[in-house]
Amino acid sequence: MKILDWGLALAAVGILYDPAAANPSRTPEDRIVLNASQMLKWAKSAQSRGDSQTAKRVYRAMQQDDNPDVRAEARFNLARLLATDGRLSEAAILLRQVLDEKPAAAPVRMELAQLLVRIGDEAAARRELRALQAGPLPAEAARLVDRFSNALRVRKPFGASVEIALAPDSNINRATRSDTIGTILGPFDISDDGKATSGTGIAARGQIYGRLPVGGETHLLARLSGDANVYGESDYNELAFEAAAGPELQLGRNVVRIEAGAGRRWFGGDPFVDTARLTGSITRPVGRRAQVRLSGSAMLIDNKLNDLQDGRGYSARIGLERALSPTTGIGLALAGDRQALRDAAYSTLGWRASLFGWRDLGRTTLTASAEYGRLSADDRLALFPDKRRETFAKLSIGATFRQFAVNGFAPLVRYSIERNRSSIAIYDYSRRRAEFGVSRAF
Repeated sequence: MKILDWGLALAAVGILYDPAAANPSRTPEDRIVLNASQMLKWAKSAQSRGDSQTAKRVYRAMQQDDNPDVRAEARFNLARLLATDGRLSEAAILLRQVLDEKPAAAPVRMELAQLLVRIGDEAAARRELRALQAGPLPAEAARLVDRFSNALRVRKPFGASVEIALAPDSNINRATRSDTIGTILGPFDISDDGKATSGTGIAARGQIYGRLPVGGETHLLARLSGDANVYGESDYNELAFEAAAGPELQLGRNVVRIEAGAGRRWFGGDPFVDTARLTGSITRPVGRRAQVRLSGSAMLIDNKLNDLQDGRGYSARIGLERALSPTTGIGLALAGDRQALRDAAYSTLGWRASLFGWRDLGRTTLTASAEYGRLSADDRLALFPDKRRETFAKLSIGATFRQFAVNGFAPLVRYSIERNRSSIAIYDYSRRRAEFGVSRAF
């Protein structure tokens, strides 16, 4: 166990003390030292006296200790003090640092789950609980986790999340690389602006939400969300915005949400599509390690560029997440989509299946996903000999580096490969995209 010099320890809490000056008869080698246990007692004594500032400084100094157990206890105690002060994001970062070194530390993971509830990140809190239950727990601790899981609520009235990244992309307009397109009249040339174009842009995603209790186990949840991909050539800029609101209910172990929303998407600076939707979802725990989520939506679609693509859309999705261990989890999802538009040639029926997973390696979280799907149109467009049939595949990997976080903003990288094979050349494309950015939840 590392021994801390008394003078250095006092300097760490902002008090200057020179033993040699206080007693000239003592040699420089005669030093008073505190071991880690004594330092912890000192900090806890300061806490009991209401001197939280001294306690925080001692705990911060002890984060440099060579012993991982000492570092863990110092960070854990400091996180609790910061949480008491309302500095929730800083406290969560410290608890995550403890788990990076000690993923089996069940009390720390429980503390983090409770803190995430206060922050308002219900999904992350439930994920920590599933990871907690994936490891061995004493019977009493297991019962405590069960009670907390059943009573989990999102109590934070307001919250937000943001992600900003630099995004090199081989095909920013998801267009074909073919020079011609086959029609019933023969091959037509495709203009340069209709072909695949590469570029580097700024990708930004964000959401703010508010939650208002309306009685009992019911809240009114309202949110605003946006998504943007901005490039040097404004003709390829994509913007999307949606406002949504609806009740959120706790029915036994189930969380039920009903949401009405309206949004608009722009392309190249011009309005592209307006939508209005109604969505219902139910989330339910499955055992201690997993949860299942069912959702369905009905949508009205108003295409600003082509009235033949106006109509209705319907979708359904089922997803399952499971924690395999305190540091590893996987998920499966299956989704179906139906667009019944004014022209049968634009009306489609499709499905997609996805597999995803994550793993914590120290203070780095790795993610990976694979997606595959099919789509078919009801009829063919008059100009083409075949109706639209497609096969879609996408692979993606990413990493978040919490060890380099600054003020809660954690660096992230992602890389994805996308391929859409279509019977109509204008819908046939391939794409590679990277993102280098930061993210944070408030």
